[in-house]
This record gives sequence, structure tokens and C-alpha cells, in this order.
Amino acid sequence: MLQIGIIGASGFTGAELLRLCAGHPDFDVVLATGDSQAGTPIAELYPSLAAHYGDRRFDAYDRSAVDGLDLVFLGLPHGASQPIVAELHGSVKGIVDLAADFRLADPDLYPTWYGEAHEHPDLLADAAYGLPELFRSQLAGATLVASPGCYPTASALALAPLAKAGLIETDGIIVDAASGVSGAGRGPKAHTGFCAVDEDFTAYGLLNHRHTPEIEQSVARVAGIAADDVRVLFTPHLAPMNRGILATCYARPSDGTATDTAALLDLYRDTYGDERFVVVTDGSPSTKATFGSNSAHVTVRYDARTGYVMAIAAIDNLVKGASGQAVQCANLLAGLDEGTGLSAVGIYP
Repeated sequence: MLQIGIIGASGFTGAELLRLCAGHPDFDVVLATGDSQAGTPIAELYPSLAAHYGDRRFDAYDRSAVDGLDLVFLGLPHGASQPIVAELHGSVKGIVDLAADFRLADPDLYPTWYGEAHEHPDLLADAAYGLPELFRSQLAGATLVASPGCYPTASALALAPLAKAGLIETDGIIVDAASGVSGAGRGPKAHTGFCAVDEDFTAYGLLNHRHTPEIEQSVARVAGIAADDVRVLFTPHLAPMNRGILATCYARPSDGTATDTAALLDLYRDTYGDERFVVVTDGSPSTKATFGSNSAHVTVRYDARTGYVMAIAAIDNLVKGASGQAVQCANLLAGLDEGTGLSAVGIYP
């Protein structure tokens, strides 16, 4: 068994990591910190975890307790991971960070999109971007993984076959996406309470959502072009559901290519044919179909009337969009089959 630590285990992504690790045959969670909940029984905060974690309590973070662990997951707010990664890097065999602290390769982007300079820009080059279906080769031999955000995961998986084949114009891509409320985290917020969210659907982060450069970076890497050659207009929405991301992406075909839906669906099937966690569907992907699974459901269309290509992806934001993908990456770091402990099958109804 590999000894696992989860730093920031009391949030939604941390709880999902605890759930997934409970069913993992090779992971033994020996440390689960949650400083705001230190001393609180895990089962008291998350009764769904009671059968596995019994009387265990959330630990306070103690640097010495981490030494020697095989793998450490960080489920912390943005900015909190940077000093911890800097002090742990090299003392544990692998780190998977679920925050945005090491996702962007260009340190100059952090002040613009996150409001502050990166504290350890020297470590950015060491961080592999953890979207295995697109960047699996980067994970070989990595010791630090930046697990992608939920919106960038869905958007990148929807757009990647088109970008890789050079079939779309990368300047002027539009991504219109909706997320379940769990994406905002466990902490109470006025705009995510029941009365605010129920029977409502609203856009937010207009023109400046911090996931924008991450989406652009992924598209550029897949296409093999400079990040400056990709421009994405990204508009996220908050939907009245617990889980799920639905990303609808629009782009212009390049040089009149990508103008046949059947051929585009064949391209997607060829691209993802060997990927167990990507389902290419003729129908319209739905968040409900991915609920509880580590799968992404994708489709693509060409609209002759408007001249746009439309690609759609649905994922569970807490599994493929966060903790499941982190476990998938951790499996690769540990030399395990990457699907160990993960389900490609959703829960319905």
C-alpha cells in the first residue's frame, strides 16, 4: 500500500479525494488535514464517509507528518499551495496540486489573472500539467503535477481534436460553460446559498475569469503553437445543480476545413478511441450522464448555416474536473494503471 496524505481534506475536493481513496486498492490515507476543521470527526462533516473513516478526525497540518509519504494531494485555495509545495518538493515521492498555483507555465500571467506574483516561479517548469488524455507524456517521471481546473478540462477535451488537426482558427474561440454550485467550494457564500441559486442561472467572471489563460494554454499546447496565438472568450455560468460542467465551444473552421459533422465525429473517435475516460457520443452530452464518474462525454457539430464548428463536453466537476483526475495522475506517478480506483460509469438517476 502507498501512504497518502491529503492536505486540505475538509473541502469538497478533499472529501471527494477521501471517497476515491477509500475505494482505491493501493492507497492508504494516513494523513488528512483540514486546519479549519482540525479535530472534527470526518464523519461529522461528511456522513457519507463514515463507513470507511469511522472515528478519524481531520488533522492540523504538521510538516513533519508529511515526510516520507509516497504521494501528497493538495486541496487548498489558490495561493496556499505555493509555500507548501516549495517545502515538500523533494521530500515526498509525488505531489498532486488541485489548485491553480502551478498550472500556468508563464509566471507573468499570475499577477494579471490571480492578482499577485507567483512566490516560487522557479518551480513552474517542474510542474507537469495533469490532463492525461492530452499530455500523458509529461507525467512520465514527474514528481509535481498541477491538476487542471474543471472548466479547462472540459474545454480542452472538447477542442483538442480540432486544434491538434489544425482545423479551427485559434484566435476567437468562444467557450460558454456552466458549473454546478460545488465548484465554488464548501465555504458559505451569499451567491451560492440555496435561495440565491435555486431557480436561477447566471453568468459571472465576465471577460476576466482566471481559467481563461489555462484554456488558452492547453489549446496552444495541443495545436503546437505559441500561447499568444490563441484567444478565448470564456464565459462561465452558475447552474442550480450540485455537480457538473457543460462546456459548449465555438470556433471558425480554418481555410474552409472541418465542414462535415460525420467526418468530425470520426476524428473525435479516432482521437479518443483508446481513452477509457472519454466517451464520444452522437447525442448531446449531459452532466447527469457523467455524475460520479471520471469520464468526459464529448461531441462535435459543423453548422453550415453560420459557418461555426461547435464542440461540447460534459464532466463531473469534482471527479474528472478535480479529484478523480488527480487520482488518475497520482496512479501514473506511482506506476499503477491510471484507471485504478476510478469508475468510467456514472450514477443514474
